[in-house]
Amino acid sequence: MNDGWTDDRNARYGRGSAGAQPEGARVMRHVQRPSAPPQHPPVPHQQSQGYDDAYDSGYNTGQVYGSPAGGGRGGGRADRGSVRAPGPAPDWRRRIKIGSIVVLVAVLGTTIGTYFWADGKVRREVDLAKVIDRPKEGDCTTYLIVGSDSREGMTAEEKKKLHTGSAEGKRTDSMMILAACGSGNTMISLPRDSDVEIPKFVGSESGKTFPAQGRRVKLNAAYAEDGPELLVRTVEHNTGLRIDHYAEIGFAGFANIVDALGGVEMDIPKAFKDKKSGADFQAGKQTLNGEQSLAFVRTRYAFAGSDLDRTKNQQKFLATLANQAATPGTILNPFRLYPTLGAGLDTLIVDKDMSLFDLGEMFFAMKGVSGGDGKSMNIPISGSRGGNLVWDKAKVQQLVQQIQNDEKVTVTGN
Repeated sequence: MNDGWTDDRNARYGRGSAGAQPEGARVMRHVQRPSAPPQHPPVPHQQSQGYDDAYDSGYNTGQVYGSPAGGGRGGGRADRGSVRAPGPAPDWRRRIKIGSIVVLVAVLGTTIGTYFWADGKVRREVDLAKVIDRPKEGDCTTYLIVGSDSREGMTAEEKKKLHTGSAEGKRTDSMMILAACGSGNTMISLPRDSDVEIPKFVGSESGKTFPAQGRRVKLNAAYAEDGPELLVRTVEHNTGLRIDHYAEIGFAGFANIVDALGGVEMDIPKAFKDKKSGADFQAGKQTLNGEQSLAFVRTRYAFAGSDLDRTKNQQKFLATLANQAATPGTILNPFRLYPTLGAGLDTLIVDKDMSLFDLGEMFFAMKGVSGGDGKSMNIPISGSRGGNLVWDKAKVQQLVQQIQNDEKVTVTGN
């Protein structure tokens, strides 16, 4: 019987079965899944009519597994797990506030950095404390602006190109007083051939006192004899006007500023040519580069009035230069502003008390002259003596009084 039972069992359940009892019906995974509670809330589109949400029939509904609709394995579960509640709306006021602070800090940092960079390039080499017997202070700020024929830093090729010659040392090529007043700005040219008296002065280098000897010379001779300090002393002595600040620029610096600006547009009323300065201009509006600008302000032999006509051109050019340099296209453009500042400050020599604020005031005062906020003129001339131009003492005295008292200038020059 035992053998029969064994054979019967093997026949019914197959060989190799180790269990004492017959195997139960196999559960096919594609037919029946354990009815464990769902881990996530059921998604509505997976529900079937007549069935509980926890029951999965295992039959494909026609949707592709992993599709955005969520049918099938993984896709529905991934969709159910990625459902999130909407977040708060962006706080645009806060973002704009933070952005504004960042921009402000960047602008302030750039401005402060530019200030110290420019201040470090200024050459404060003139000591006005060495000037003695000075006139009283007035209500206006006065600047003595000098264009020298200094060839400092220029190569032989540049000297030839700019028609400067190769003379040693330096002399004044142009001089003018700029009075920045509340009543209006006034630019007064001082011809270099002006007949002036050299007063008592203290040597800028030796410290030695030189007594007055009644010597009468051309104005530019004072600069050649003992530099800027004696020039300031001579101008103050012969005009009675106190000079608050001194600014000087050489040939190379002048030309470089113009080129850094991309040129200066001038309206030349009449054509002229001069071999000595290299000038060769046609009448009409035209943009002058550095070389042409230097020739324009240095030309004197092409005009009937010689130095007096030249000083008028110098005033006109400087005022135009300041007006064009002060445009937003220059000030707000770092690719133009920094080269312009660098070109000017590298060769600009000023007095020891001149600040960047003073330089800015001088610059905008020149700009105001070209904009109609003031006037430009030559110092009044009454005649000549030995080829030198003699100033009209009465008119010069009246002019000085008006500037000292910050009154509108009514005196006319030549």
